[in-house]
Amino acid sequence: MATRTQNRSTTRSASNNRSTNRSSGNCRSKQNERSAFSFGENAGPVLGAALAGMAIGMFANYGRKAIMQGMESAAGDWDEILAAEHDMALAIFDKMLATDETQTFKRKMLLMKLTHALDKHAHQEEMVVYPALREANDRVTADQLEQEHGEVKTFLYELGNMPADSSNWLETVREFRSAVSRHAHMEEEQVFRAFKQGLSEEQNAKITSLVNRDGFWMA
Repeated sequence: MATRTQNRSTTRSASNNRSTNRSSGNCRSKQNERSAFSFGENAGPVLGAALAGMAIGMFANYGRKAIMQGMESAAGDWDEILAAEHDMALAIFDKMLATDETQTFKRKMLLMKLTHALDKHAHQEEMVVYPALREANDRVTADQLEQEHGEVKTFLYELGNMPADSSNWLETVREFRSAVSRHAHMEEEQVFRAFKQGLSEEQNAKITSLVNRDGFWMA
């Protein structure tokens, strides 16, 4: 009798031990799952810092864009903004022409700056001004000016693939500057002036607003 009682007690004890082991195993399993599929207990501060950093970066970028485009918009109407961008690009060309073959890093940095300035400028014209010219039945002029932007891209490609200490570098920059100068002169003295005279105040303000908006996103 005592033996049967002892056996039942031993069986219950073993059963309890197995239950305890299963419970411990489940806890370990859940802990493993958390470590494998969750960010952990310290994730909150880390994620918070990461999100804060992203937010600061975004606001800083928007601030930079606002400052850059704000300086340009202070020039006045759309045609004056684009003329100011022409002057800025030509000034970069002049800095490039003042370098020598030993200043390869400076040449590369100036070319990068020029590329960004011309890309932004071309986008504003191609997305706002040239379509407006076409609506005003001046498609031929708009197509010609946009075709000249293709020449600009060709020069940028050539310089981007040319060693910065090449003997042809300065001559290529000089030819490039001349082409941009002719293009800018035609726009400022002929096309834009005549086009603006036919615009109402409302139309002029709308084009100015669109040029500024496009410039902000491209800055």
